Amino acid sequence: MLLSKIPNYYQERREQLYKAYPDAVFIFPAHPDLIRNSDVHHPYRQDSNFYYLSGFDEANSFLVLAPPSKRRPSSPRMILFVAPRDPEKEMWEGERYGVEGAQAVFGADEAYVVSEFDKRLPEILLGSERVFYRLGLNSDMDRRVTSVLEIYRMSQGRTGKAMMPIQDPHLPVGEMRLFKNEAEIDLMRKGCQITALAHREAMKQIRPGMNECELEALVDYLFRKEGCARLGYGSIVAGGKNAACLHYRFNNDTLRDGELVLIDAGGEYGYYSADITRTFPIGKRFTSGQAKAYNLVLKAQKSAIAMAKPGAKLPDIHKHICEVMIDGLLSLGLLKGKLDEILGSGGYRRFYPHNTSHWLGLDVHDAGLYYKDGTPRSLEPGMVFTIEPGFYVQPTDLDVPAEYRNIGIRIEDDILITEGGCENLTILAPKEIKEIEALRA
Repeated sequence: MLLSKIPNYYQERREQLYKAYPDAVFIFPAHPDLIRNSDVHHPYRQDSNFYYLSGFDEANSFLVLAPPSKRRPSSPRMILFVAPRDPEKEMWEGERYGVEGAQAVFGADEAYVVSEFDKRLPEILLGSERVFYRLGLNSDMDRRVTSVLEIYRMSQGRTGKAMMPIQDPHLPVGEMRLFKNEAEIDLMRKGCQITALAHREAMKQIRPGMNECELEALVDYLFRKEGCARLGYGSIVAGGKNAACLHYRFNNDTLRDGELVLIDAGGEYGYYSADITRTFPIGKRFTSGQAKAYNLVLKAQKSAIAMAKPGAKLPDIHKHICEVMIDGLLSLGLLKGKLDEILGSGGYRRFYPHNTSHWLGLDVHDAGLYYKDGTPRSLEPGMVFTIEPGFYVQPTDLDVPAEYRNIGIRIEDDILITEGGCENLTILAPKEIKEIEALRA
């Protein structure tokens, strides 16, 4: 169990939220404890917004943020509903914080056992004008919350008031999560460092004849060994033509000499995910065709990273990568026509079908708006995102020259926007051909 006090920035986040929404109550159910099969549970991981605002990581709980009370007129109230202490259950399932721990360790202003949620929520709602709660994730929880809101409405008597409006908290909390503070950045740096070194070790250890799952196990082991509590997402380890499947997840094929392997894997450190993709030979060297395709993707990625700075916009970075890729594909004879026409028609998507970037943080595809008022938002210091161009030849595409068949290449790094430009958080993962071949040798 966590024995130290929760850092002050959890309280600072709650205060920031209430400066913008002083008349609201926020309700965050914990992520459910999911059964995998029979009585076997999936590994537990708390809901990201719940954790972001409290640091509390137990299932079967609620986080409620309410307007200030007379006792604390300057700060929003943090109310936790938690599973009670139970020595017999704790003997089987592990120690719980209980009501006392919720207050002593996590700084809750009020804490109750979770069975009191329905009874106490109407009183908590007094004086509020709206509720932030995410509908649609859990129908049973939706009925429970809306039932309490209806009870509260009826308690207001013949005032003519309707049920409080329910809004999605993911937007306001997501906009906060988009900007990382120094504590978050330190966690992400560490997670990215661990992930980068795991990718590097995979480059050294791979041998023809191994199974994809062996490489997956190596990377996962190194994440856990160096302090990651879990994976940020399911690892992709795709050899040969499997790498042309963007979300390949079988990871059970034989790795063959003369082909490439694509590894897309990231560890989660302190609840923050890294996200790195590297592509390298299963044997000792890139073939001529592999090297030409790889250098094209690398050129596009490096020039895009050079664009990453305050004021830049993700669609402009994506367009630039598309232009570099089209120009290279024309030079390789894989596309025909004029660059502008191919860009406009989307003809390049035959080889590069996905976008270039996504936000990164507590979730691998993290929260935060990409557009504001209908226009792409400008990058600002504290934002973290990926840059990940790729080149893929589908197994059914027999019109390409033989040297480019059975190839899938993606190169992905995690980029932090700084005051003066950007920082590549995953720079320790080799991506130059000379570096990779030196490791393979």
